[in-house]
Amino acid sequence: MARRPSAERRQQLTEAAIRAMARDGVARTTTRSIAAEAGVSLSVVHYCFDSKQALIESVITTITDHYVGLVKDALRPRDTLQETVRAGLQAYWDHVRAHPDEHMLTYELTQYALRQPGFEHLARRQHELYRDVFAELIEDLRPVMGLELRVPVPVLARYLAAMTDGLTLNYLVLGEEEAWAGVLDTVTAHIAALVEPGVTQRS
Repeated sequence: MARRPSAERRQQLTEAAIRAMARDGVARTTTRSIAAEAGVSLSVVHYCFDSKQALIESVITTITDHYVGLVKDALRPRDTLQETVRAGLQAYWDHVRAHPDEHMLTYELTQYALRQPGFEHLARRQHELYRDVFAELIEDLRPVMGLELRVPVPVLARYLAAMTDGLTLNYLVLGEEEAWAGVLDTVTAHIAALVEPGVTQRS
């Protein structure tokens, strides 16, 4: 087996863990099954991750990274804030629809961490990450589009994290593909209303 840089090997193992956990569940996924999924020896897993907590945190961060890049690309400024926000929401939603197993796994990871002694901090870190991602997206967009927010960035970021989390779970449970265009349009209008009027146009 060819040697790989540690960061590359960690990424390989994290992606293998995501596949195994999405298929078998978090509780039933072992380091041995992750090693088998990645096609490496068990010792490689233990070398790259010194604890299951470290591996789960890497899984949480990687799943988030899977869609954040897509959203950032989609959030390039358009003629209006509504168009820009709608494009970002659609990019996220397309990822949810294409990879429901990954998003379902995020909820299982939260429940697992909250119920497993010593893992509780991972659930908190998971939702702090969601909040921080939205704060970064807002801060990136503000100077480009000259946005004036009606609420502080931390408040809006936490609201957006909670809103997308709830919408995603609702979709995973109910499906109903035909309903979601209208839901995303409504969310877009609500987000736009949290910006001072008269500054949503690009200069």
